[in-house]
Amino acid sequence: MKECHTIETERLLLRPFELSDAKDVQRLAGDRAIADTTLNIPHPYEDGMAEEWISTHQPKFEAGELSNFAIVLRTSGELIGAIGLRIVPRFERAELGYWIGRPYWKNGYCTEAGRAVLQYGFSVLKLNRIYASHLTRNPASGRVMQKMEMAHEGCARQHAKRWDRFEDLELYGILREQWARNTEQPNRGDL
Repeated sequence: MKECHTIETERLLLRPFELSDAKDVQRLAGDRAIADTTLNIPHPYEDGMAEEWISTHQPKFEAGELSNFAIVLRTSGELIGAIGLRIVPRFERAELGYWIGRPYWKNGYCTEAGRAVLQYGFSVLKLNRIYASHLTRNPASGRVMQKMEMAHEGCARQHAKRWDRFEDLELYGILREQWARNTEQPNRGDL
């Protein structure tokens, strides 16, 4: 059985979800504000949904279709959100998705986790392209994508339907070669 990686950043630990995370997932993702700004999180978030969601991760990881991570504070071990890549191996690309629990907004956690997952996607999974989208009415998510140096690629008008309302999606993407240029460090020996 393949094991999903664990990634450490300055303040965060990105690790595979465990069934013991289900209560925290339900509490955080069950906030209407989280569901309102995402396409795939249900509301109300009923008992059993988190366990069901978590149980899909390992089989999809083993099939090469998904790498999902619990976002955890390194200092306390507290679960604060989720981030992952939905992978299309045939095209060497993946869609980045994430959410952060409302008590943890505006701390830069999503950007920090996102940069680490881009590194993982390009360095470990050897992807060529990672893309993401956000509801136009959720510009905070777009700022996260911009801070990860993803390029704005356009707007898909009325591309999705959320709670009986058509929604525009802002589209972002980054290629491995762009990411490599952005992360290159100057050679100290040349200074």
